[in-house]
Amino acid sequence: MDAPRSVEEVFEDFNSRRNGLIKALTVDVDKFYLQCDPEKDNLCLYGFPDATWEVQLPADEVPPELPEPALGINFARDGMQKKDWLALVAVHSDAWLMAVAFYYGAKFDKVERDKLFKLVNNLPTVYETLAGKGTKSASKKKKPASDDDKKPAKKQKKAAQLVAADDPPAPPPVTGFQKPSAGRLLVPSDEYGSLQGAKIELFWPDDGLWYRGEVVSINMRNRSAKVVYATGDVETMTLDEIAADGHMNVLS
Repeated sequence: MDAPRSVEEVFEDFNSRRNGLIKALTVDVDKFYLQCDPEKDNLCLYGFPDATWEVQLPADEVPPELPEPALGINFARDGMQKKDWLALVAVHSDAWLMAVAFYYGAKFDKVERDKLFKLVNNLPTVYETLAGKGTKSASKKKKPASDDDKKPAKKQKKAAQLVAADDPPAPPPVTGFQKPSAGRLLVPSDEYGSLQGAKIELFWPDDGLWYRGEVVSINMRNRSAKVVYATGDVETMTLDEIAADGHMNVLS
């Protein structure tokens, strides 16, 4: 596979590797834990551009083709609380992701490096995702704006003045609801490709409400989905995170 050359390609590589590492530390955490046997040699956790992960020995060549992840993550496994050990691996994974991204971006100019950093920094880190401190997929954005919210204040006021006393009341703005409708929650074992065109509901932890939308496209390489809310707002989200948290209700 050719090395990424543009800012967008490097960011896509970064995000895919990140998704693989997040999967190892969340969805596949039991499998990952077992593979990090302290009795084995120095092991590293790798994330790959196809959003997969692997626990493996470090590269033999010196210098390596890419910066290497933290060496010997398995040795501390049984000497720490599991959650603390996973958090330590997550922090080192974040450092590795940045090293790889800016290894590819070393030849970028100042403007391109700044653009790459802003794209990368807009995502929660692996550590933030694992610890629940980051703004997760469905709660990243502001609440979907209703049609009324999108109108400038002056236009809203003017429109209100034009409404005659005998006119029917305007419909209420689209808002969230506290319980999901009849459907099924997305789980990590689901075939994400089948979500194309599905009507869904998404839970936002920030306000504890569900919002309706439709999956308009699926990127199986990044394991992500583009969703259009009932309000017209658009968001791209990582499906592994959403499924692990139980935050997507599939209606059709």
